[in-house]
Amino acid sequence: MADIINLLPDNIANQIAAGEVIQRPASAVKELLENAVDAGATEIQLFIRDAGKELVQVIDNGNGMSETDARMCFERHATSKIQSIDDLFHIRTMGFRGEALASIAAVSKVELKTRMPSSEVGTFIEIDNSVIKHQEPCQAAVGTSIAMKNLFFNVPARRNFLKSNAAEMRHIVDEFIRVALAFPHLQFSLNSNGQQMFHLERGSLKQRIVSILGQHYNAKLVTVKESTDYMNIHGFVGKPETAKKTRGDQFFFVNNRFIKSSYLNHAVMNAFAELIPTDSFPLYVLFIDLDPAHVDINVHPTKQEIKFDDERILYAFVQSAIKHALAQFSVTPALDFELDPGIQQLDALTQPFTEQKKEQSTGTSIYKTFTHANQAHVIDRSSNLPHWKELYGPAPTRQPEPLPSPEAPVAASSVIDERWQEPSTDHKAPVQVHQQYILSQIKSGFILIDQKAAHERILYERYNRALAEKPMATQQSLFPQTLELPPADAIIISEMLPDLQALGYDLEPFGQHTFVVRGTPADIQSGNEQASIEGLLEQFKHFSNELKLSRRERLVRSMARNSAIPAGKALAPREMQNIIDELFACATPNVSPGGRFTFISFKTNDLERMFERGA
Repeated sequence: MADIINLLPDNIANQIAAGEVIQRPASAVKELLENAVDAGATEIQLFIRDAGKELVQVIDNGNGMSETDARMCFERHATSKIQSIDDLFHIRTMGFRGEALASIAAVSKVELKTRMPSSEVGTFIEIDNSVIKHQEPCQAAVGTSIAMKNLFFNVPARRNFLKSNAAEMRHIVDEFIRVALAFPHLQFSLNSNGQQMFHLERGSLKQRIVSILGQHYNAKLVTVKESTDYMNIHGFVGKPETAKKTRGDQFFFVNNRFIKSSYLNHAVMNAFAELIPTDSFPLYVLFIDLDPAHVDINVHPTKQEIKFDDERILYAFVQSAIKHALAQFSVTPALDFELDPGIQQLDALTQPFTEQKKEQSTGTSIYKTFTHANQAHVIDRSSNLPHWKELYGPAPTRQPEPLPSPEAPVAASSVIDERWQEPSTDHKAPVQVHQQYILSQIKSGFILIDQKAAHERILYERYNRALAEKPMATQQSLFPQTLELPPADAIIISEMLPDLQALGYDLEPFGQHTFVVRGTPADIQSGNEQASIEGLLEQFKHFSNELKLSRRERLVRSMARNSAIPAGKALAPREMQNIIDELFACATPNVSPGGRFTFISFKTNDLERMFERGA
């Protein structure tokens, strides 16, 4: 029998290995920025073209490389950081595997210029598909310039999997921000398609946070700083009023390396318990320093997932440090004393106080009781207060506000069973069960409707019609709001602006990462604009992992889920009937956009069989 196992050719092996490290342009950005930091640079410039698909270039003023090192650095597992196996357990540099440049060279065209301070001339190297095409001495500034061009030009299938420019640029900005936050004493800049997105001068960590996330955080950061023999923690958390409906302003660094840890994030959320709503996320930029021997960072090619020898200690330490910081600075939920714009629309403020109204108000016995001398103790038993004893009875149950009047529903689909369209003979009003379900009687029995899933289906089809046919109505804000977003979120909103306008949002860019909200869909409560957009963003990120969904589909689903009435909301009979009518006017009334059942039917003969009525 012939042998069937062969060694892969180097170019194929390199491309397979590159797939673990370089998954998209942002992966190359991360590796090149970290290399510049390790090289001792104090100024690092990042240049992007076509969201990194055409160019990713990093220029630094670090130590540079010799001619031999410049050639060697593109070999697999060539590194200056590891000499022995023991070094793996004491790593403090950002890179150490020697895979980054080899991986980049395997899937792109690379140009390198580098010069050491002790050299008069530098070295230029051109690499194409891991093969060195050209090498010569050149004039170069001290440091290194490395340009990655035409990513995945030799792996077209991989290039086809890249997302839109806005999506890829969002990932690039995320990686840039993470490195820039980790090293506030270094200068960073980011230029995209010839326009400068960031220019970050050297400064303190707080200055770096404010310059990246926005000036409005300047007075809203709480210092966290605790030290023990085992570990130290320092950084900042946002005051409770800065918590948002969206994730994105959460950063954990271990020994200056950005990490993702749902476990440690849970510790932060616990520390903020009862200070912020359960569906909100606090801002934090926290640095944990501990002996590298207690950390294993070599568990994932991106090095963003690491293991600790005792996570429980870290959890307790993080939670305690944040609670102590919040208590030390007397942080409690802030009261907003700004005047609600809705108050200014009340008749008491907008309508003139006529003589007739004055006579009506001053002629009442209550007014006289509190304005005439020695009358405060008198109880007027006249007909003006015939039912005064009712004041001491139980308060009447307050009926919820009705839902906004819906658009005219489309004709019911012919595939819908006719019994759903026919009312019950005795016209029983629907009943709400546990403020989550709607029970409605029909001729053949009854149906039980999930109010949130049903409303999601209604809104989903309404929003799809708005995008395909007629844009939704916009209610203009009397006082337009300025919305400052994290850079990555601002890119998402910019990409979706045309569709958001069709769905009733009136948004206008207003400087870097900032938008003016001039109007919102008519069914969104006035004054809730920012929370609405933040909730929409959070849902959109949730759906971003669904590769089979288009951007527009993700947006419509996000809008529907974010705007749907939640479980636990009390509904009036009229509101429940509106939901029932609109649900069965939908083209697909039986499932939510996410595939959950919107209702379950119970037939009378099934009930009789369950209760053994035929026996």
